[in-house]
Amino acid sequence: MIKYNLKCRNEHEFESWFSNSEEFDKIKKKGLLECIYCSSKKISKSIMAPMVSNPKNADEELEIMHKNSKDNKNKLLELRKYIENNFDYVGKDFSKKVREVYYDKKNKKAIYGTASPKEREELTEEGINLLSIPWIDKDN
Repeated sequence: MIKYNLKCRNEHEFESWFSNSEEFDKIKKKGLLECIYCSSKKISKSIMAPMVSNPKNADEELEIMHKNSKDNKNKLLELRKYIENNFDYVGKDFSKKVREVYYDKKNKKAIYGTASPKEREELTEEGINLLSIPWIDKDN
Protein backbone atom coordinates (compact mmCIF):
# COMPACT_ATOMS: atom_id res chain seq x y z
CA MET A 1 0.00 0.00 0.00
CA ILE A 2 1.13 3.52 -0.76
CA LYS A 3 -0.36 6.78 0.44
CA TYR A 4 -0.19 9.80 -1.84
CA ASN A 5 -0.80 13.40 -0.97
CA LEU A 6 -2.93 14.66 -3.83
CA LYS A 7 -3.65 18.17 -5.01
CA CYS A 8 -6.30 19.40 -7.44
CA ARG A 9 -6.03 22.33 -9.82
CA ASN A 10 -7.81 24.49 -7.20
CA GLU A 11 -5.00 23.77 -4.70
CA HIS A 12 -7.13 21.52 -2.45
CA GLU A 13 -4.97 18.88 -0.78
CA PHE A 14 -6.10 15.46 0.38
CA GLU A 15 -4.70 11.95 0.81
CA SER A 16 -5.55 8.62 -0.75
CA TRP A 17 -4.23 5.07 -0.54
CA PHE A 18 -3.31 2.94 -3.55
CA SER A 19 -2.04 -0.62 -3.78
CA ASN A 20 0.96 0.66 -5.80
CA SER A 21 2.03 3.59 -7.99
CA GLU A 22 0.78 1.85 -11.14
CA GLU A 23 -2.72 1.75 -9.68
CA PHE A 24 -2.63 5.54 -9.17
CA ASP A 25 -1.56 6.05 -12.80
CA LYS A 26 -4.22 3.66 -14.11
CA ILE A 27 -7.04 5.27 -12.11
CA LYS A 28 -5.93 8.77 -13.08
CA LYS A 29 -5.75 7.82 -16.77
CA LYS A 30 -9.35 6.51 -16.61
CA GLY A 31 -10.48 9.83 -15.09
CA LEU A 32 -11.68 8.20 -11.87
CA LEU A 33 -9.73 10.46 -9.50
CA GLU A 34 -11.70 13.40 -8.17
CA CYS A 35 -11.07 16.14 -5.60
CA ILE A 36 -13.08 15.46 -2.45
CA TYR A 37 -13.72 19.19 -2.03
CA CYS A 38 -14.57 20.54 -5.48
CA SER A 39 -14.89 17.43 -7.70
CA SER A 40 -12.08 18.59 -10.00
CA LYS A 41 -10.63 15.73 -12.02
CA LYS A 42 -7.29 17.52 -12.56
CA ILE A 43 -5.36 15.72 -9.80
CA SER A 44 -1.62 15.51 -9.27
CA LYS A 45 0.63 13.97 -6.65
CA SER A 46 2.24 16.43 -4.27
CA ILE A 47 5.25 16.02 -2.02
CA MET A 48 4.89 13.04 0.26
CA ALA A 49 6.78 11.30 3.01
CA PRO A 50 7.34 7.56 2.62
CA MET A 51 5.77 5.23 5.13
CA VAL A 52 8.36 2.96 6.63
CA SER A 53 6.97 -0.09 8.35
CA ASN A 54 8.34 -3.00 10.23
CA PRO A 55 7.88 -6.18 8.12
CA LYS A 56 6.88 -8.06 11.27
CA ASN A 57 3.87 -5.76 11.68
CA ALA A 58 3.06 -5.31 7.97
CA ASP A 59 0.14 -7.77 7.91
CA GLU A 60 -1.31 -6.27 11.08
CA GLU A 61 -0.96 -2.75 9.65
CA LEU A 62 -2.66 -3.78 6.39
CA GLU A 63 -5.49 -5.38 8.32
CA ILE A 64 -5.99 -2.20 10.38
CA MET A 65 -5.90 0.02 7.27
CA HIS A 66 -8.40 -2.25 5.51
CA LYS A 67 -10.72 -2.21 8.53
CA ASN A 68 -10.49 1.59 8.82
CA SER A 69 -11.18 1.95 5.11
CA LYS A 70 -14.25 -0.27 5.35
CA ASP A 71 -15.47 1.59 8.46
CA ASN A 72 -15.09 4.97 6.72
CA LYS A 73 -16.84 3.68 3.60
CA ASN A 74 -19.74 2.35 5.69
CA LYS A 75 -20.07 5.69 7.52
CA LEU A 76 -20.12 7.57 4.21
CA LEU A 77 -22.72 5.15 2.84
CA GLU A 78 -24.88 5.71 5.95
CA LEU A 79 -24.55 9.47 5.48
CA ARG A 80 -25.52 9.14 1.81
CA LYS A 81 -28.57 7.05 2.70
CA TYR A 82 -29.63 9.62 5.33
CA ILE A 83 -29.29 12.49 2.85
CA GLU A 84 -31.17 10.64 0.12
CA ASN A 85 -34.01 9.82 2.56
CA ASN A 86 -34.29 13.26 4.17
CA PHE A 87 -33.27 15.81 1.54
CA ASP A 88 -34.69 16.72 -1.88
CA TYR A 89 -32.34 16.09 -4.80
CA VAL A 90 -32.18 19.15 -7.10
CA GLY A 91 -29.30 18.00 -9.29
CA LYS A 92 -27.46 20.63 -11.29
CA ASP A 93 -30.04 23.27 -10.27
CA PHE A 94 -28.47 23.27 -6.82
CA SER A 95 -27.05 26.82 -6.91
CA LYS A 96 -30.42 28.26 -8.04
CA LYS A 97 -32.43 26.22 -5.53
CA VAL A 98 -30.11 26.88 -2.60
CA ARG A 99 -30.48 30.64 -3.18
CA GLU A 100 -34.27 30.25 -3.12
CA VAL A 101 -34.05 28.44 0.22
CA TYR A 102 -31.45 30.84 1.64
CA TYR A 103 -33.26 34.08 0.78
CA ASP A 104 -36.75 32.81 1.69
CA LYS A 105 -36.33 32.71 5.47
CA LYS A 106 -39.64 30.82 5.88
CA ASN A 107 -38.46 27.98 3.66
CA LYS A 108 -36.70 25.29 5.70
CA LYS A 109 -36.37 22.86 2.80
CA ALA A 110 -33.34 20.54 2.94
CA ILE A 111 -31.77 20.00 -0.49
CA TYR A 112 -28.71 18.45 -2.07
CA GLY A 113 -27.25 18.48 -5.54
CA THR A 114 -24.18 19.46 -7.52
CA ALA A 115 -22.51 22.78 -8.22
CA SER A 116 -19.48 23.74 -10.26
CA PRO A 117 -16.43 25.20 -8.50
CA LYS A 118 -17.40 28.64 -9.88
CA GLU A 119 -20.98 28.32 -8.56
CA ARG A 120 -19.66 27.23 -5.17
CA GLU A 121 -17.35 30.25 -5.04
CA GLU A 122 -20.23 32.61 -5.92
CA LEU A 123 -22.45 31.07 -3.22
CA THR A 124 -19.66 31.43 -0.66
CA GLU A 125 -19.23 35.10 -1.62
CA GLU A 126 -22.96 35.58 -0.95
CA GLY A 127 -22.51 34.14 2.54
CA ILE A 128 -24.11 30.80 1.74
CA ASN A 129 -22.11 28.08 3.46
CA LEU A 130 -21.94 24.72 1.72
CA LEU A 131 -20.82 21.30 2.81
CA SER A 132 -19.21 18.91 0.34
CA ILE A 133 -19.54 15.24 1.07
CA PRO A 134 -17.62 12.48 -0.72
CA TRP A 135 -20.37 10.64 -2.61
CA ILE A 136 -19.52 6.94 -2.33
CA ASP A 137 -21.03 4.62 -4.91
CA LYS A 138 -23.31 2.09 -3.27
CA ASP A 139 -21.85 -0.81 -5.23
CA ASN A 140 -18.21 0.34 -5.20
